[in-house]
Amino acid sequence: MAFRGWKWLLLLGRQNTFAKAWRSRRGGPSLRWKRCCHWSAGKSLDPEVRAFLEENTEVTSSGHLTPEIRLRLLTPRCRFWREKPDLWPYGDPFWAIYWPGGQALSRYILDNPRVVKGRSVLDLGSGCGATAIAAVMSGASQVLANDIDPIAGMAMILNCELNHLNPFPITIKNIINSEAGNWDLIVLGDMFYDEQLADGLHHWLRKFIRIQQTEVLIGDPGRHQFLSHSIRSQLHKVIEYSLPEYTRQENNGLTSSIVWSYQPSNSLENC
Repeated sequence: MAFRGWKWLLLLGRQNTFAKAWRSRRGGPSLRWKRCCHWSAGKSLDPEVRAFLEENTEVTSSGHLTPEIRLRLLTPRCRFWREKPDLWPYGDPFWAIYWPGGQALSRYILDNPRVVKGRSVLDLGSGCGATAIAAVMSGASQVLANDIDPIAGMAMILNCELNHLNPFPITIKNIINSEAGNWDLIVLGDMFYDEQLADGLHHWLRKFIRIQQTEVLIGDPGRHQFLSHSIRSQLHKVIEYSLPEYTRQENNGLTSSIVWSYQPSNSLENC
């Protein structure tokens, strides 16, 4: 089965394994890197992993909403687009896809730098790091990217290099339901694909807003799991973007992606 076929399985519901990893708080899937929990500027990458990622991804800035940002992604010209997914030596490469929710968030930040300028930003479920990169480009005073996959952390460092940026701090532990510092803004894209994970995010984000007055922006292309969740009634639509044709084709025909502002009511303590 080619990677393209694997991707369709993911879109149809193979996210459960990933969602369980987020809930388990056991960190990323790669045993080789399971003890690493934080990456920071100046930290060197393992030469073998760097070479593997550079050989098996393609640098691209086309087919998505943010041509200003260059990223290493899996594309049809990559070996693992055709190889069996089981031959990939690390955890499933969710980070190697530029998902529509993340594209919308990144586009919005680039077009509206005031949203992040001079502010501290946490990018939750950062994946390829595009939204964190957009925040740095737009003048955020502090950026922390979070993803539970250590390989995603390494890919983010490579993507920072591509965009001539010093790597921002990256944490690769599960921070949901934990104390994660004080942030002016939390951004998360494409995270509402599992009901239990969505419930956990709902309560955790609401706590940030209530205690720290944190602003929360969510990117999602309108997946059923997102629109049917109770959080939907507490969202304000900020902007909707039409997706490029390539992204539509690779996301089962989804045509647009939306940035939402999460504004829970203080009275809804038991949602």
